Amino acid sequence: MVPATALRNPENQPPPRASGRSAARMRPTRRRLWRTRGVSLTTRILAVNVIALALLAGGFFYLDSYRTQLINERFRLARAEVEIAATALAHARPAERRRLMVQIGTSQVLQLRLYSTQGALEEDSFRLARPAFVLIDPANEPWYQTAARALDRGVDAIVGAPAIERYREPPQSGVANWPEIARARQSGRTEVYLRYAPDRTPVITAATPVGDKGEMLLSMRNALDVTQAVRDARQTLGIIIGLALLLSVQLSLFLARTIVQPLRALVRAAVRVRLGRERAVVVPRLPDRGDEIGLLARAFSDMTYALRQQIDAVESFAADVAHELKNPLASLASAVEAMDKVEDPALRRQLSAIATHDVQRLDRLISEIAEASRIDAALSRTTFAPIDLALLAAHVVGARGVRPGLAGCPIRFRRGEGDTRVAGDGLQLERVLDNLLDNAVSFSPPGGEVEVRVSAEGGRVELSISDQGPGIAPDEREKVFDRFHSVRPDEEAFGAHSGLGLAIARTIAEAHEGTLTIVDKPDGTPGACLVLSLPPMSEEDEE
Repeated sequence: MVPATALRNPENQPPPRASGRSAARMRPTRRRLWRTRGVSLTTRILAVNVIALALLAGGFFYLDSYRTQLINERFRLARAEVEIAATALAHARPAERRRLMVQIGTSQVLQLRLYSTQGALEEDSFRLARPAFVLIDPANEPWYQTAARALDRGVDAIVGAPAIERYREPPQSGVANWPEIARARQSGRTEVYLRYAPDRTPVITAATPVGDKGEMLLSMRNALDVTQAVRDARQTLGIIIGLALLLSVQLSLFLARTIVQPLRALVRAAVRVRLGRERAVVVPRLPDRGDEIGLLARAFSDMTYALRQQIDAVESFAADVAHELKNPLASLASAVEAMDKVEDPALRRQLSAIATHDVQRLDRLISEIAEASRIDAALSRTTFAPIDLALLAAHVVGARGVRPGLAGCPIRFRRGEGDTRVAGDGLQLERVLDNLLDNAVSFSPPGGEVEVRVSAEGGRVELSISDQGPGIAPDEREKVFDRFHSVRPDEEAFGAHSGLGLAIARTIAEAHEGTLTIVDKPDGTPGACLVLSLPPMSEEDEE
């Protein structure tokens, strides 16, 4: 039996605070959560959604406080009812008491018992008339009511609800069977008690004095509606959680499929690329997906394509290097072999000159090949800085003007309108200018002029170098950028250039997100015009 003042109200209790030792025990648990790194993404998605639903399922335990509130309301109602009935009985004549007890008990679904001053049972509304209620026998109830009672007991055990006394009909009718009557008589106030019927429904009794002669009135109510209200709320919450769980699992599996399947396809492609089978790999681009997975797929596909291009470029470069080195080596080997068989001093000097030229050519080729192979690595490590392309070009042109041997081919610099600042590597851009100027000077006729012009046009910064040489045919304008492709003037000594200058210049231009092309001269005169186009410096580059 539990008095009204002993009912637990979990909402008013402060949450337990962890001690320092308990907190110390919790820290390793928090670190152990990182062990979920080996758990699959599908399991993680399901776990996150199910945990959220588990928190929602905590509403089952909130129903315990809801039940407590309902019982507290019934306590107040029982107190008011018994006090009103006691007042009515105190003012009623003895002949009217029986009728009044039956009327109140029947209308309010109560059992009223009136005890004398000596504690003997004087009147019982259930004996005076048909009982207003009958306690349910659990043995006669269907199975789902048994399951509901088991669930009630489970929730009580989890939330730590206090034990409630079972209601049993007393074998004797004396007042000694009701401790609430003794307490009410001692205190002179109404006392309310709670017990559980055999079917775990609340039985609420209230005892109060009747008049001033020492009589006591006991009311009893079987609050079936309290249990039914809690079970209905629990059933509704259970249905909602069940449907939410089913929907959450389906959505989680759908989300996992839309994320995990393309990721697994990308992983398989990455493994095949790593194993050297990139030629047989078809990397999914997922063009219909505009989310991060689609962006990842397209980025991975582009990366694979770039890797293939780099592999092709390396293979092609290696083949070109082997081909270019074989020619001077073959010539050198022939000259050295013939020198041992030739007695003529003039012919021996000629063979020696050929061997020396071939050695110099090999040295030049090896140096420029090594330089070309280092450009990509150097550009990948460099940090771009703001550079005024016009000032850089003016510096390069000024430095070349004081070199010996260039007086026969003057270089004129012109600066156009607009801001000519770009983001780049100054040394690499200077190398581009040197290579383009070397090419222009080598094709310029005696007394010819080379013009360098820098301007900002069409949202780009352009540097053009024009010469007055024979020009480049339209069908040759892309070939000249191939490595080791060399079309030199007739008067130039064979092997003086490796054919890597323009290829290196275009590589540097593309690394700066620019282009290097050959166009017709704006004035229509003969000659070649090479244009370096770079993006202007943005606000992000300035920062």
